[in-house]
Amino acid sequence: MCRHLAYLGTAVSLASVLYDAPHSLEHQSYAPADMRAGGTVNVDGYGVGWFPGPVRYRRAGTLWSDPNLRQLAATESTAFLAAVRSATVGMPVSDAACAPFTDGTWLFSHNGRVDGWPGTVAGLAKTLDVTDLLTMDAPTDSALLWTVLRRRLEAGKDPAEALVELVREVADAAPKSRLNFLLTNGKVLTGTTWTHTLWVLQEEQGVTIASERLDDDPGWREIPDRHVVTADPSTVEVRPI
Repeated sequence: MCRHLAYLGTAVSLASVLYDAPHSLEHQSYAPADMRAGGTVNVDGYGVGWFPGPVRYRRAGTLWSDPNLRQLAATESTAFLAAVRSATVGMPVSDAACAPFTDGTWLFSHNGRVDGWPGTVAGLAKTLDVTDLLTMDAPTDSALLWTVLRRRLEAGKDPAEALVELVREVADAAPKSRLNFLLTNGKVLTGTTWTHTLWVLQEEQGVTIASERLDDDPGWREIPDRHVVTADPSTVEVRPI
């Protein structure tokens, strides 16, 4: 299982969540609190994307060993999404296989796996243009899900509805899948819980959504399993999938 988080609000440094928080993304990469039968550490890649842009930086390997990212983390942004990766057995370990995935104004991350890959989602893949399949970031379940999702977003579908629709389709085809998504366009954060945790913290400066709490602030609220959350600095809406 991977770990991801996103922030939206007044400008803060990337380092505040990547390195400085007591249970930062760096800390989660080697000492996650809850892996739920999905590995023990997140050492197969990492990435962060931020606005305006979005600008993206991602690499295979371990987050804590990258001095370049530490320098970049001084960047301040009003919205960003970051992730660390624990690759599913058989999936490639490469820069291109790491979240966040991006297209246009969107950043996307998938914490989980598609059970029975690739056969279980062959039908979903057939809904795509051949060119889309040939130009996916990587031959992975997350990259396929992103390719499907971004086409639906381009068609004007509401972000939360698009995520819910995708979760339902994949869960119907591959019921044991773990489908925990995180999506932002720099204006709204949207995430799903499907067999793993997601927490939200709403503060005066902004809102943070994360796989695991970054600190002991009592304001952290756990999103129930099989729910979708939509958040901006003023509003957090949670509803069942």
